[in-house]
Amino acid sequence: MLSSLFESILTDGITVTGFAITTLGSLLCGFFIAGMYMIKNHYTKSFLVTLIILPAVVQFVIMLVNGNIGAGIAVAGAFSLVRFRSAAGKGQEISSIFLSMAIGLATGMGYVGLAVVFTIVISVLMLILSAVKLGEKQVRVLKIEVPENLDYEGKFDDIFDKYLSACELTNVKTTNMGSLFKLEYEVTFNKGVSVKEFIDRIREKNGNLEVCISRPVSNPEEL
Repeated sequence: MLSSLFESILTDGITVTGFAITTLGSLLCGFFIAGMYMIKNHYTKSFLVTLIILPAVVQFVIMLVNGNIGAGIAVAGAFSLVRFRSAAGKGQEISSIFLSMAIGLATGMGYVGLAVVFTIVISVLMLILSAVKLGEKQVRVLKIEVPENLDYEGKFDDIFDKYLSACELTNVKTTNMGSLFKLEYEVTFNKGVSVKEFIDRIREKNGNLEVCISRPVSNPEEL
């Protein structure tokens, strides 16, 4: 019984029943991949539609090729053009798209049971890895405004040593017609520190000017 999940249902060629089962399997897998992606990631409707439809589209293409090497090479060339018509995207997006394409390849060859099992295993694994925040760094962006006559180099080092485990000055620019400097740092806080207390200490040294702490803005084209 279990071994039948890993056998192709298209051993007798493409039939109406086989086509219906593989197409339904592709769409169900696509819905499952899209649903799992929605749980822990930011998404758009167009991307979810892509994840749902892509397995069925790839499955149909594989069925049309059906062992024809020349057609297969032509299809591969056509798919390669997609890369140059879109942005790179985030790692999670690329992984989900490749998963959808792999499922389409499997169902297009008739391995519907294998496609369903693979979809469930990989989607759940991706969700678990996202939940445990594997490799995630708690980096924050710290912005401090200081008067133009303040020597900011080393001015806040004692505060940084007490509250931060890592700190890097990434940007310095003038603002307010040159009367202020705006300093931008990438920082990592020590565990258990009070952010309010940290900000109050900074305000004591920058003349009570603006202090801002925020999450870094991720570039969607970076992997």
